[in-house]
Amino acid sequence: MKLRALVLGLALTASVAAPASAHHSFAAMYDANRPIRLVGRLTSVEWTNPHSYFHLEVRDAQGRVTTWACEGAGPGALSRRGFSRSDISVGDTLVVDGYLAKSGGRIIDARRITLPDGRSVSGGTPGDGGPGDAAPRAPRPQA
Repeated sequence: MKLRALVLGLALTASVAAPASAHHSFAAMYDANRPIRLVGRLTSVEWTNPHSYFHLEVRDAQGRVTTWACEGAGPGALSRRGFSRSDISVGDTLVVDGYLAKSGGRIIDARRITLPDGRSVSGGTPGDGGPGDAAPRAPRPQA
């Protein structure tokens, strides 16, 4: 009986932990002291939860092309800000302002996305603790 309870407990823990690992705070992945602006050609979009991803081909000053992943809020949050799938197409040029990943990889937290029509939308995930996060937070305890 104890073995069955242990196996059930481990299975339950694993089923809860796996999805939770996909969502993270800003500070866990990105560096607020390393802002970056990318201007590039949209190559693909992943409208997924809890984060969407925009992939850009960016040409540097020497003409080399690199591909970057830009992490944004989930599709629901972006939609509530007036940003829908029909606003962009593969091949469009986007301007993305964000923050570099701590890992050094070519991934950024997309805080602002300027669309081809000139509109700018907030790309940040509400409540992630990143720069410009307007989500309400609990007050910190006084020491």
